[in-house]
Amino acid sequence: MICGRKARPAAEQLRAPSDGAGGSRRPGRALKKMGLTEDEDVQRMLRGSLLWKVKAKGGCRERLFRLQEDGVTVCFEGRFRHTRSPQSFSVAHIEGVREGRQSEGLRKHGAAFPERHCFTLAFKGRRKNLDLAARGEEDARHWVLGITKLMGRLQAMSQMEKLDHWIHGVLQRADSNKDNKMSFREVKSMLRMLNIDMDDECDHSGNERLEGRELEEFCRRLLRRPELEELFGHYSGEDRVLSAEELQDFLRDQGEDSSLRQACAIIRTYELNEKAKQQDLMMLDGFMMYLLSAAGDILNQEHTKVHQDMSQPLSHYFISSSHNTYLTRNQIGGSSSTEAYVRALRAGCRCVELDCWEGPDGEPVVYHGHTLTSKILFRDVIESIRDYAFEKSPYPVILSLENHCGLEQQATMARHMKAILGDRLLTQPLQGQDPDHLPSPEQLKEKILVKSKKLPELWQEPQSVTSLLDPEEEEEEEEEDEEEEKSLQSLQEIKPLQAKDASQVSPELSALVVYCQAVPFPGLAQALRHPQPCQMSSFSERKARKLIKEAGPSLVRYNARQLSRVYPLGLKMNSANYNPQEMWNAGCQLVALNFQTPGYEMDLNAGRFLPNGRCGYVLKPLCLRCPPGEGARRLALHIRVITAQQLPKLNRDKGSSIVDPFVRVEIYGIPADCAKQQTHHKLNNGFNPRWEETLRFQVRVPELALVRFVVEDYDSTSCNDFVGQFTLPLPSMRQGYRHIHLLSKDGASLSPATLFVHVRCKSL
Repeated sequence: MICGRKARPAAEQLRAPSDGAGGSRRPGRALKKMGLTEDEDVQRMLRGSLLWKVKAKGGCRERLFRLQEDGVTVCFEGRFRHTRSPQSFSVAHIEGVREGRQSEGLRKHGAAFPERHCFTLAFKGRRKNLDLAARGEEDARHWVLGITKLMGRLQAMSQMEKLDHWIHGVLQRADSNKDNKMSFREVKSMLRMLNIDMDDECDHSGNERLEGRELEEFCRRLLRRPELEELFGHYSGEDRVLSAEELQDFLRDQGEDSSLRQACAIIRTYELNEKAKQQDLMMLDGFMMYLLSAAGDILNQEHTKVHQDMSQPLSHYFISSSHNTYLTRNQIGGSSSTEAYVRALRAGCRCVELDCWEGPDGEPVVYHGHTLTSKILFRDVIESIRDYAFEKSPYPVILSLENHCGLEQQATMARHMKAILGDRLLTQPLQGQDPDHLPSPEQLKEKILVKSKKLPELWQEPQSVTSLLDPEEEEEEEEEDEEEEKSLQSLQEIKPLQAKDASQVSPELSALVVYCQAVPFPGLAQALRHPQPCQMSSFSERKARKLIKEAGPSLVRYNARQLSRVYPLGLKMNSANYNPQEMWNAGCQLVALNFQTPGYEMDLNAGRFLPNGRCGYVLKPLCLRCPPGEGARRLALHIRVITAQQLPKLNRDKGSSIVDPFVRVEIYGIPADCAKQQTHHKLNNGFNPRWEETLRFQVRVPELALVRFVVEDYDSTSCNDFVGQFTLPLPSMRQGYRHIHLLSKDGASLSPATLFVHVRCKSL
């Protein structure tokens, strides 16, 4: 008996006896583990179906779509297998399946197919929708139900199960003749293409093949986590079994609930061995399951739900906002699409922009004026907003209208919004609402607000209004327009259809503007003397920076009472973004970014709105809500970067190329807090690189800080290549040993790629 512990069986005594069969792996093992081998819909997908692929610009091609035996990959190719290599996608990357003609592409170009033959696969990130039409209703139903089932199974998998599924998917692809025996050289080559390089120690028979127990051992070696074994051994001691009391010690060091009751609950949830579970003991596999679960994630899981006070005025929240929402690419020649609104709303965006211009047949259109971007009907945009506004979040959506229409088409816009949005459109102030304060997100749940110009109460006839801009604002806009025109010389001949009376406002449209009245900025002195909570102004990023530099504290006070919107400079032809953090530091609520442009700016935006259930509203720190207020105490932040797991392959065309990864940790906050530090790079190891390096930071205003973890592939001769990243607010980051699930450049999951770190925060 070890001093201080009760006697318990050793790890060897707790293991279940071997079945002696050697664990033969059949090709359908992945689907078997998902419980779908006999499913009729999945069987149809495995056999394959000829589906029409409807193109976004019209036209369609018949392709053979077939689910692979890993249960995740769908390949498609021409029905006669032309020279073009097959394409594929992962079920894990699908956001949702829409039945019928429920996409812009199918509504425009799918009329030749019966409604019940059509369906759309909408992907996560920025990948375009896949619009499909089956030959028959039954085939379409099989694919819709089959994909839905696979998505559900994948979502329910633990990280360990995902990893196991991924590895056996790799082995399945390597077993080209499906005899459950693979040349070790073939497997080694395959794994090398996926950033893995291993020796041939598993080939005990020496026949250069892996079969039976050798394959089992090979898989176990792939799944090994030496750093977790060492951590487990540190707390469990020599017998390699963790008691509930020892788990309490670990939980205490993690800064979590370390009661005996909680420790026993964790064992009952994650321990795989029934004998151990019955004795309140945990073995290595159960410990790994626990650390790879949501309980071991770096993001505080309480913050994955709406956990903040949602009853404060709108001006007290950061609000996820999109600029030129209709664009799918750049703002010069890119496509405009209603699908861009769907993507933004599903990503938690709560303020979308509509640039409205005169259209033919009396119907206003949305597009980027003075450019070659395509046009979409205003009516279609409003229908898409109606359908998806509250799918991901119940909190209010703001329609930021940039109006270039005349009085007649403005009235048409108002009619469309009232008819399509119905009761969800806010047209009157809330009963009993204090006029000196904006209503709260809670009060405005499932309401859509219009941001636009509003006629003064006494003006009934629009003919008396020549312009709602004051001379100073007109001059400023003209200066920006001149700069934009200079940068777009090749497009000078493009003249959008703007009505002569576009500077006027129709009474019908004005009546829909309640709490977001767009006005020229009166200046901070005037605005602070006579606050008007229902009025809001917009600033270009340049003007916002100027205000921050010249009168930062006053701008913070202004933003505590009124809404402000910041947008990118119009002369950025590639729809580039700006750093949103400096605007958040000043309390600006609607910091609008080009959602279609990936980069660190959108990573920061996703990180800012990651907590509070990703609802698109995040409560500002107290120092920005009630200035001047004291912030939290300064923190010393120590992050030990331990290992990474299963980093994605970058150069798939070059089988011998393996990443040389390093990790950079970036802090974004007030200027004094911004900092970056990185580890050394590890040569030729993208599968399980180990650094054990500690990066140290001091953070003065932790409640405003964002932490961005970036993995890059080191290159001594050129720019490093991006591998993956994850960004979150410092207040949402948990201490202790944590896993970080990496995301791609466009925000999609890179599962099973993770970082393993240890985080420690100390007040200074």
